[in-house]
Amino acid sequence: MIKDLRTGELKSLDFNYVFDHIPELERLHVDLSSISFEKAIDSSDMTYAHWKQLVDIISDNYETYDGFVVLHGSDTMAYTASALSFMLQGLNKPIILTGSQLPIGTIRTDGKENLITAVEIAAAKNADGSAIVQEVAIYFEYSLYRGNRCTKISANQFEAFASPNYPPLAVAGVTIEYKLDQESIKKRHVLQVYKNLETRIGLLKIHPSIPFKNYEFLYNVNQFKGIVLETFGAGNAPNNQDMIDLITNYIDAGGIILNVTQCSSGSVRQGQYQTSSFFEKIGVLSGKDMTTEAALAKLMFVLGNYSSKEDRINKLNLNVVGELTA
Repeated sequence: MIKDLRTGELKSLDFNYVFDHIPELERLHVDLSSISFEKAIDSSDMTYAHWKQLVDIISDNYETYDGFVVLHGSDTMAYTASALSFMLQGLNKPIILTGSQLPIGTIRTDGKENLITAVEIAAAKNADGSAIVQEVAIYFEYSLYRGNRCTKISANQFEAFASPNYPPLAVAGVTIEYKLDQESIKKRHVLQVYKNLETRIGLLKIHPSIPFKNYEFLYNVNQFKGIVLETFGAGNAPNNQDMIDLITNYIDAGGIILNVTQCSSGSVRQGQYQTSSFFEKIGVLSGKDMTTEAALAKLMFVLGNYSSKEDRINKLNLNVVGELTA
């Protein structure tokens, strides 16, 4: 977005004039093309349809470009990055999402540096000509994060994102210091596109004295095919019979529940405490150290692309695109 200096309103940046606002881009010596949604939207309005549109744009142009930068509002950027990581697998090119806390055109904007460095990273090559970054990532305030490992942590600080359970892929200082496992990306990749996501997914954050009976509608497998459950600590929940009955009946009916922690870092370890041992017994799946955004995207991907419950459970337990620590 850019601020209209006359009216003070925020409006979409016309990329035909991007060099007027960010002339430094010309010094990167890269050929830039831009594609915009027909109508700009607030990132709060992002949906599966928009994710699919992004996937179509990237896959249709995949052989033409060395890398892609997606400009995106910060509020739902981690959701989009997680979704794209499952929808576009086998990447050998970078897809870098970035944005800003202050719009371009504001004197203290962070958007200018974020965009310049995101473009530089998207164009960066190894000595053999291969892309240095070969995955979906988020660049924000001097750090490059794996897209399905980070989450927005601040509404008003420039350091708006963090990756609590996985180190940054790169840190931008005087130089850009890449911290990638190069061995893992040496194998040849073949792009695989998955456009089918199951959007009938529920999300429930457990809290003390939660009236589980009031959430009975959520445990209807005809309405919600899967549920991400945000639990306490290492995956714990109250020993509540209403909850046990709802979850047991839901899983017996074919539903899938993925357990992630509410903590900003750490991992679910079902069975470590008595208050999570019954999850293991009734078939709740551990989300391990996934973020909530990644868990939602993974559940959407798995339920949208695998039909048998056995295949779905096996896939949810696997590290598919670096979203969890195996």
